[in-house]
Amino acid sequence: MKIIEIFTSLQGEGLTSGYPTVFIRLAGCNLSCSYCDTPESREGGWNITIDQLCEKVIHEKPWHVCITGGEPLLQLDEVIILANKLIKAGKHVNIETNGTIPFNTLPHEVSVCMDVKCPSSGEKSDVSLLQNLKPSDAVKFVVGTEEDLLYAHRIFREHQIEAEIFISPVYGTNYQQIASYILMHNLEVRMQLQLHKFIGIP
Repeated sequence: MKIIEIFTSLQGEGLTSGYPTVFIRLAGCNLSCSYCDTPESREGGWNITIDQLCEKVIHEKPWHVCITGGEPLLQLDEVIILANKLIKAGKHVNIETNGTIPFNTLPHEVSVCMDVKCPSSGEKSDVSLLQNLKPSDAVKFVVGTEEDLLYAHRIFREHQIEAEIFISPVYGTNYQQIASYILMHNLEVRMQLQLHKFIGIP
């Protein structure tokens, strides 16, 4: 597998926000979002075998493991093997994906977080994949503008989504405006700020 880094931190967003987590950041991405905070993951990286990677991660203390990127599902076959090995070792595995690659072949035990790209990102997700999300999964809309909010609102009105829905403001945007919109429309979503950025950790 080609990876960028392995590190332990607090999960900053999603269903397991706040939990100590081992992060595996895989190399490569098929998008170029305007607000990307890990541009180094789009290229470069170093090769490691799945067994070597498992050995490193299994010996880390946190129970939670997040496979992220870049876009981790560009290495789908390897990710499936890795996830199965980590699950067998007793880890809880979460995979963050940009919603452009089908994820229905992942192990059922994996919790998927699908990041639906809004207009200000300059990119687009395949919203037909929303139907494949389970109740134990999550869907995230990163919003930075009113247009993003209107887009997110339309998407979860038009699609049956079993996963928990998060509205995640772009860091440094008008949080109060986003909160007011959620309250005004009584949206069944969770607004979530990026914890790791506010406390200054990776």
